[in-house]
Amino acid sequence: MTRRSAARLVAVLGALLCSAQALIVPLTGWTPLNGDANYWTDPSGACLMREERSGQAFPTFSTAEDARTFALKLQGSLGRSMRAVVTQPVDRAGAWGVLAAYDFQEAGVTYRISQLYLSDRGVLRTVTGSAAAKDAGACVNEMRDFIRYLAN
Repeated sequence: MTRRSAARLVAVLGALLCSAQALIVPLTGWTPLNGDANYWTDPSGACLMREERSGQAFPTFSTAEDARTFALKLQGSLGRSMRAVVTQPVDRAGAWGVLAAYDFQEAGVTYRISQLYLSDRGVLRTVTGSAAAKDAGACVNEMRDFIRYLAN
């Protein structure tokens, strides 16, 4: 990985921490968390989904190979601080995004994260789902399928 591409990945990942305006109604029965339309939870509260748009420039991938190249760089970058990282290109009506899945630990709890990276007119947009790895509940597969196949 070149110094320039590493800097770009750091900038992209840093953008994920920024607050952004978003609105999705992901699945039947899911509701905004504390009235915030950027965060959604299932009826049991076991799964959480977040949609974010940042001001960070993000390329539109026109081929699977372009998306795969980014996915591999992202996998390497995430792998430095996360465990069990897997990435892959995903087709979104002729444009390509990148899907990442990884384990994140906080306060002794392991969370399984699914995160979709998309270009929204040249700006990074992410849809992120998380649930505790242990006792996650029935919502997990529905949430992951939504992120993998339907979020766009």
